[in-house]
Amino acid sequence: MTSAPLFKRVLILGGIFAAIIAIVGSVIGYLIAGSSGVLSAVVGASSSALFLGLTAASILVAGKVTKSNDNVGAFFGIVTGTWIVKLVLFIVVALWLRSQDWLEPMIFFVTVLIAVVGTLIIDVLAVQFTRTPYVDVALPGKSEDSMEKSASDS
Repeated sequence: MTSAPLFKRVLILGGIFAAIIAIVGSVIGYLIAGSSGVLSAVVGASSSALFLGLTAASILVAGKVTKSNDNVGAFFGIVTGTWIVKLVLFIVVALWLRSQDWLEPMIFFVTVLIAVVGTLIIDVLAVQFTRTPYVDVALPGKSEDSMEKSASDS
């Protein structure tokens, strides 16, 4: 799959960004609301990373499972199935979090908002700066074997 490096980069940078947001949000949350502020920021950053990372991970997994164009339906089935699972999981988590006394709603909301906007920016930058070939053709001076080897290395 030629887009695997892109989605790997998105997962790595998104995880790093979520960790930074969790740390900064925890410090600010502690200053505002004590330990419940810390917990709210960590839950907000980690849930954002989980839900947003599931999309990139599902595309990576679907690409490995469906290696040919004959399995396009399976590819989109895996990605869409993951999206449906995310939707149901989001509703369950949101309903559960709504009833928790320890949750500071404003700290949680701001942390999630910053994490979502930040990871969307990371997605855009990763797409913009990742070199992904449009076609798989052998260039002059390259053999078919080197092409297959470079495709399998990605």
